[in-house]
Amino acid sequence: MKGRVALVTGSSDGLGLAMSKGLAAAGCDVVLHGLAAPEDMRQTCDALMRAHDVWVSYVRADLSQPHEIESLIEAAGRVDVLVNNAVVRHFATLEDFPLARWDQALAVNLTAAFRGIQLVLPGMRERQWGRIFNLSSAYGSRAIANRIDYVTTKTALLGLTRAVAVETQGQGITCNAVCPGSVLTPNIEGRLTALMADRQLDRETATRQFLQGKQATGRFVEASHVADLIVFLCSESAASITGATLPVDDGWMAG
Repeated sequence: MKGRVALVTGSSDGLGLAMSKGLAAAGCDVVLHGLAAPEDMRQTCDALMRAHDVWVSYVRADLSQPHEIESLIEAAGRVDVLVNNAVVRHFATLEDFPLARWDQALAVNLTAAFRGIQLVLPGMRERQWGRIFNLSSAYGSRAIANRIDYVTTKTALLGLTRAVAVETQGQGITCNAVCPGSVLTPNIEGRLTALMADRQLDRETATRQFLQGKQATGRFVEASHVADLIVFLCSESAASITGATLPVDDGWMAG
């Protein structure tokens, strides 16, 4: 993928950073994005550049603000691979869910993906090559209580993916939804630690309880495995895979 440029939103840590590392290892120049201060990301960028002999930059942008989405795409310049991974989430019952948090989830989880695709498509069409990924979730096909924003937006991303795939057929561009199960991201690590403290559990027992009813294997999905799938889908072997919903969830959605 030498010469290609990938923009991965929500990539200052966790799954987004893992996917960025996979793309860099494949030879892609990478634009990282997040809410961290640029100086806090300098070491990460430098390490990736040294390890893979690619160019890595970082752009701070609040994707709940339309003008900042546009600034991010402008700063990224050429985008051959767009990974819409940025996400916010809030935990509350339906009747107690704050309207402001609902609006924020729609903006960051859904509208930012739509607008990002709108802005990168002209360049992809001109070059007759592009790869677009929307990071959905097992909760794009399943529901859970107290997470109305996450379930709704992750489900909507599947429809967005199919619509983009239909409008880009035969143009050298693919659009797919990748649906990870539970990956051990910093967010989930925090929730796991809280579970251990609240119930006085060891890590192994807490992990089993956390994953109960989700991944029957009782283990978290490796972030690097999701990254490997993204890299494969960028290859010519995957040129005919578009509009697909691809789970990486240890059979959670099959159960």
